[in-house]
Amino acid sequence: MKKIAILGSTGSIGTQTLEVARINKDLDITALAAGSNIERLEEQIREFHPELVAVWTEENARKLRLSVADLDVKVVSGMEGLIEVCTHPETELVVTAIVGMIGIQPTIAAIQAGKDIALANKETLVTAGHLIMPMAEKYDVRILPVDSEHSAIFQCLNGENQREIGRILLTASGGPFRGKKRGDLQNIQVEDALKHPNWAMGRKITIDSSTLVNKGLEMMEARWLFGVEPKDICIVVQPRSIIHSMVEFTDGAVIAQLGTPDMKLPIQYALYYPSRRYLPGERLDFGKLKEITFEEPDMETFSGLGLAFDAAAVGGSMPTVYNASNELAVSLFLDRRISYLEIPEIIAWCMGKHKTIPDPTVEEILETERQTHEMIESRW
Repeated sequence: MKKIAILGSTGSIGTQTLEVARINKDLDITALAAGSNIERLEEQIREFHPELVAVWTEENARKLRLSVADLDVKVVSGMEGLIEVCTHPETELVVTAIVGMIGIQPTIAAIQAGKDIALANKETLVTAGHLIMPMAEKYDVRILPVDSEHSAIFQCLNGENQREIGRILLTASGGPFRGKKRGDLQNIQVEDALKHPNWAMGRKITIDSSTLVNKGLEMMEARWLFGVEPKDICIVVQPRSIIHSMVEFTDGAVIAQLGTPDMKLPIQYALYYPSRRYLPGERLDFGKLKEITFEEPDMETFSGLGLAFDAAAVGGSMPTVYNASNELAVSLFLDRRISYLEIPEIIAWCMGKHKTIPDPTVEEILETERQTHEMIESRW
């Protein structure tokens, strides 16, 4: 039995990770952490019987303790609770599926405790990749990507020499507004932006996919995961999400990973790496597929993507500003307090105001996030 803990167990990646556990029967769920959905968390506790569970607020922790008083489970709260989940003595691998920069400190704690990381929290590497990757090497911990694109690159590199990468070709579906121009996006509503053509994801990441900011975050994450420079990462729009990403090598050969858009595949690959397991589900039918088309991303209309390359080029604390400003801007849009096109405008404004810290500590990263949010809240 492989023993795993899940941060963000009630979200999209967390629930699909538990589906993989349900299918395979040989994954022991030692610990779970969630934000505020304690009803779903209680259901998960009763099915998977973790020894330890964390929720964000102590108020919800008290409610959950009452709900599961008949079970042998410890309920904790706050950042201390997340760290306790990540460092549970019996856990071998931690799935970090929590959303936001809140995932940085628990991930560091897990690495220092010698746990392998199945990484689905972009913010950890986007903002602290310069700290996380050397730390993982120091503690001999594997960082196993869960995002479909990074898993695809990871699979393409299996057995290859990473020093022979020419370019990483990071694919994007283009989101629900592919082909539209800036004028077409003036009156976009929340409901429009939440209609992704291929993937079922959480609200925040679905908005990020529509603005192509998600692809910018993935580019910065890939930089650290695979040791390449941003200039060697090319974004390719592949509307049907059949090719999940590709690697071009120095000799010109290109290796691609293909599959149906099902997140359980990269999740299961990370959980069982280097082994593959049977996974029920739809398979590609190349007779029906007939063709796969490609486009270049429209960085003029979707300016958030270009800003990501700007942030990566500056480095230091600038990617934190990019991430933090987008995070709050998306929240404001979902709350209908700003328009859709104001999301990249807010990111650009915050980046323009920031004085970059070249090699930020965790404390400086979190303080940069706080200051960025404070700037936005003072104006919007």
